[in-house]
Amino acid sequence: MENNNNNNPVHQSALYAGLRLAQDACHGAAVAGGWWHDLKTGVSLKGTRNVPEQLCLVHSEISEAMEAHRKDLNDDKLPHRKGVEVELADAIIRIFDLAGGLDLDVAAAVVEKLAFNAQRADHKRENRLADGGKAY
Repeated sequence: MENNNNNNPVHQSALYAGLRLAQDACHGAAVAGGWWHDLKTGVSLKGTRNVPEQLCLVHSEISEAMEAHRKDLNDDKLPHRKGVEVELADAIIRIFDLAGGLDLDVAAAVVEKLAFNAQRADHKRENRLADGGKAY
């Protein structure tokens, strides 16, 4: 099995920086595109956006990824890419945008969660292979 470096401080720092940059880029693009302001008044929607709706939009991207994978489709807008790849990218973009809009530090949460999961007994191969272990 390959070493994933999830508890290596240098790796964690680089991972955090990259994820934070991605989150800031995704949210910044949405703000610049007007998704965080009322189209008619220009008033900021920060703190008033419908979070359940935004979460459902993330889910819709995941559903589109599943359908693209099921049908082995390339993306219709980026036809040189697999549809599942582009729809997963759309989901990440939506997640990072929402996180930015809610002032969440998803980058730090990902780094911490990867390190935590690396130590979980129920994620260890021998425990997953055992009767009653996690199959997926």
